[in-house]
Amino acid sequence: MTPDRPTTIRPGEELDLTALQAYLNDAFPGFGEITDIAQFPGGYSNLTYLLKTPAKEYVLRRPPFGAKDIKGGHDMDREFRVLSMLKAAGYRTIPEPVIFCEDETVMNCPFYVMERVPGVILRAQTAPKLGISPETMRRLSESLVDTLVELHALDIQQTGLVHLGKPEGYIRRQVEGWHKRYLAAQTDDVPAMTELARWLTDALPAENAPTLLHNDFKYDNVVLNPDDLPDIRAVLDWEMCTVGDPLMDLGTSLSYWAESTDDLFRKSFNLTHLPGNLTRREVADRYAERSGRDVSNIVYYYVFGLFKNSVVIQQIYTRYKKGLTNDERFAGLLWGVQALSGVAVQAVDKGTI
Repeated sequence: MTPDRPTTIRPGEELDLTALQAYLNDAFPGFGEITDIAQFPGGYSNLTYLLKTPAKEYVLRRPPFGAKDIKGGHDMDREFRVLSMLKAAGYRTIPEPVIFCEDETVMNCPFYVMERVPGVILRAQTAPKLGISPETMRRLSESLVDTLVELHALDIQQTGLVHLGKPEGYIRRQVEGWHKRYLAAQTDDVPAMTELARWLTDALPAENAPTLLHNDFKYDNVVLNPDDLPDIRAVLDWEMCTVGDPLMDLGTSLSYWAESTDDLFRKSFNLTHLPGNLTRREVADRYAERSGRDVSNIVYYYVFGLFKNSVVIQQIYTRYKKGLTNDERFAGLLWGVQALSGVAVQAVDKGTI
C-alpha cells in the first residue's frame, strides 16, 4: 500500500518560504534547509503541509486563511500543548511535536511543526480505488474502535490531561456552545437545526466519568502501517481535544460513520460504507464490550455528533459566503447542513443510529 503523499499547494494557500526558513533557522538550530513544500489533501479545517529537509520530513499545521473570526476552533498553541502532554504521558500513537510559533509576523498566524509519521491515510475520494479487501476493512474498523477505547483509558488525573478542560457540565456546555456557534454563523433558515437544538437540551443525559476526548476521531485522522493497514501508527488532528464524557467522542465518530445504504452526501466524506466495515451498531457494541461502558443511550450522542458536524459545515459555508475564501468546494455546503440535520431528526424519531 502506497504511503500518504502530499500534492501541489492549492492556490491562495501558499506559504512564505523565506520567512518560514528564517524563523526556523533562528528558533530551531539544526532544522535544516527546506528543500520542498507540499500540501496534504483535505483542509476543510486546519491546513497541513509537508516540509522536506535533507535529513528529515516535517509537518506544519496552520489555521485556514481567513479564519480569524472563528479562532476558537483553530488554536495552534493548544493543539501543540496537547501533543506535548500526550507525548509526556507516554501515549504511543502521536507524532513528535517540534516547535510552536506564536509570532504572527512569520506567516500572519500562529502555527506549529511536528515530525512526520510516514504511512497510509485513507481518504474518502481515494480509498474505494485501492481494492482493500472486506476482511482487511473489518480488521481496520475494529482497530479504529479499539484505538478510541485505548485513548479513553488514559488516566487523565495522573497525567495532568484533566487540565485540558472542565469535565463537569461538559455535555450541556457543548450543546449550548455549538448552538451559539450555529446562530453566529447562520445564513439561512434550517428548521431541523432549531428542532435539534431544542431536543438536545431537553434530553440531556447524566454524564459518564470523564476521559480525554479527541473529538474528531475518524479514518482520515489516523496514519496506518502500509504493510498492515489495521496497525494504527499515529492519531492526528488534536485541535478539538478536551476532557469530558467519552460517549460524546464515540457519538462524533458515529456521526461520520456512513453505511452502504446511506445517502451519497454522507458517503462522500468517509469510507466506512465500503464492504467489510462494522456498522454503526457494531461500532457501538464493540466499544461497549471493550470499554465496559453503557451505550444504551447512544442515539443522543450520535445526534449531537450530527448536529456539531452540521454547525462546522455551516461555519465553513459562512466563510465562503462572506468572501473570506474563494475555494469552490465550499459553495454547496449549505445543502450539507440541511442533509445532516435531516438525518439527525430521523434518528431522533426512530430512536436508532
